[in-house]
Amino acid sequence: MTKVPLLLSPLVSPRFPSPARALQPPCARRRAVTAAGAGLVQEAAMSEAAALVANGEYPCPVSPPYPAVSKDVELRRAMTASARSGAYASAAVVFEDEWLSVVDKPAGVYCDALLSALPCYAAAAAGDPATKPNLHLANRLDRDTSGLMVITKCNKVAAKLVKAFTEHKVKKTYLALCIGYPPTWEKIRICSGHGRSKHGAWRVYAMSDVGRTLPGGSSVRDMSTKFEVLGINGKGQFREPSNVNIDDIESITVQEKAADHSSTDDLKNHMILVRAYPQSGRTHQIRLHCQYLGFPIRGDVKYGGVIEWNGVDCDGHALHSESLSFVHPVTGLPITFRAPLPSWANEVISTMG
Repeated sequence: MTKVPLLLSPLVSPRFPSPARALQPPCARRRAVTAAGAGLVQEAAMSEAAALVANGEYPCPVSPPYPAVSKDVELRRAMTASARSGAYASAAVVFEDEWLSVVDKPAGVYCDALLSALPCYAAAAAGDPATKPNLHLANRLDRDTSGLMVITKCNKVAAKLVKAFTEHKVKKTYLALCIGYPPTWEKIRICSGHGRSKHGAWRVYAMSDVGRTLPGGSSVRDMSTKFEVLGINGKGQFREPSNVNIDDIESITVQEKAADHSSTDDLKNHMILVRAYPQSGRTHQIRLHCQYLGFPIRGDVKYGGVIEWNGVDCDGHALHSESLSFVHPVTGLPITFRAPLPSWANEVISTMG
């Protein structure tokens, strides 16, 4: 097993308020004071937490924080996704029976928009409201992630499927197009910690920190992902998902910050197509592990991905939920579903050979 290595504001006399303050109604001044106070409280809390991390009282993340540019990019993408979600009217159904539906979510649409876009929901809405199915999202995908989602139609089935997802009994594969340093391995398994402090971002932590408490009261949890490289710079061969045996591949246990690639900057712009097999279901798991391994997902600005590639701005990250396999919660039969490939995946695969 390989181990990878507070400025005070000027005092203003209440007898001679500033012109701006004098023009503000009392309620506006109260809101401004409240907002400013909340901001100072949060800033103080974050500073205190950082100090405790530095002193070793809290675990220190081994992946970087969100870059400053991500704030504006994420806001713009969120506004676009809100508009798209509001106009989304017809979900692409991959499979449907009386208990559940499997749908192909497009990128740039929020998960909840799929519920009212299901044909069965629209048909019931046009008739008797009492016949509307009791729809639940059994799993979720990030806003910009495309691919398979399961929607159940009754509480009993929902409980069973949510339990299956929570207990990692649902087998999943994802495709990701990454830009970064080319891996020297074909298949690998990475194990690390995962967590977020009260006011922070999701980060990778060392495996030795799993179970330790973070600022805000949450704790570091374990996460594990298996990867296989399908192609680098158009060279490779696309193949169907396989049963990647853990005993047959190299395993990385994260214990420290990622390797410094600054001396090999000429290699940082390779285009890498990978398939991910998440063994746990942590938030942003695949995105975090791709960042840690040195090849962030294209367009994933939060986690170091490029904003522009080949002269074109990325309007989201290139991550696709490719397949789902699970036991049907009612019939007990094993079922597997595959989603159609997104355009970016088809473009890359067409150049491989």
